[in-house]
Amino acid sequence: MKIQNPQTNIPQTPDMNDRDFINDTLATEKYMTDAYSTALNEASHQALYQDISAMAKETQDCQRNLYNVMFQKGWYSFDQAQPQALQQAYQKFSGYKQQLPNGGTIQ
Repeated sequence: MKIQNPQTNIPQTPDMNDRDFINDTLATEKYMTDAYSTALNEASHQALYQDISAMAKETQDCQRNLYNVMFQKGWYSFDQAQPQALQQAYQKFSGYKQQLPNGGTIQ
């Protein structure tokens, strides 16, 4: 079952429309979020880390806002997760947790 709002109509022309522009920007924001994550992992100076962290948060917030616009306009949908699939994923990752030191608990 798809989870989606009613789709906002857009002109069907060869020109880029609002959905195309937002979708392109969302893809760019996703790429930038991934790049900032790598930069944060490799930052060698605390002030640099703080600057990158602030930019990463702004980018993540922008990405979320674009997703919300696309979802509200019915241009972004996803499949509803089935309870059995959720339970299987939970069991799978619970098994991974047991492989961590101290069973994944923080002391």
